[in-house]
Amino acid sequence: MAFCNSCGASLNPDARFCSRCGATTAAPGASPSIPVAPTPPPTRGANSAVKTVLIIVGVIVLLGGLGIASLTFVALHFARNSHVSQEGDHVKVETPFGSVETSKDPDKAVQDLGVDVYPGAEVQKDGASTATFGSMRTVTAAFQSSDSVDKVCSFYHSKFPASKVATSSQRHCTIVSNDPKNIVTVNVEASGDGSKFQITSVIRKDTSSNP
Repeated sequence: MAFCNSCGASLNPDARFCSRCGATTAAPGASPSIPVAPTPPPTRGANSAVKTVLIIVGVIVLLGGLGIASLTFVALHFARNSHVSQEGDHVKVETPFGSVETSKDPDKAVQDLGVDVYPGAEVQKDGASTATFGSMRTVTAAFQSSDSVDKVCSFYHSKFPASKVATSSQRHCTIVSNDPKNIVTVNVEASGDGSKFQITSVIRKDTSSNP
């Protein structure tokens, strides 16, 4: 049962006006509207943080792209201006930055060492190499001897009396010369009843011209 809001008289369900006072009644089925709170706009601080992160990511990507492009350019320039020639174990690479020569010939390595070989020692093919780059040459040769580590170390220590003995024991020793123009390193290790040793020589050529 519906009632008039003005005078309290009973109303028919479909009545739009009160029969007693003539006041307008609420439309049937209508319900009061509920106000909806407006959505707050996004804060300016959040937008600024997002923009800053995007800018940083963009800069990193840009720098990475430039770095890759530079490396690619240098690699292409190096490859196009390099020449490789090989004759047996001897390989020569000519580049814009200088020439590199390598060889695995043990006899050549022994000749290029500039160091006396222990008497009776046999040169090993594995471990022999010669490399030259500009004014620097690195020569390595491996040897096998039937004598003990102590005898081989004593021999090379006498050849380089001012050398530094990095390590010394019955089964291993390392001798390093102190000549800055020809640094010689001798590593000796026990091998069965004898010993094996490797000599590495780093030779720096004097490229200065005399007046």
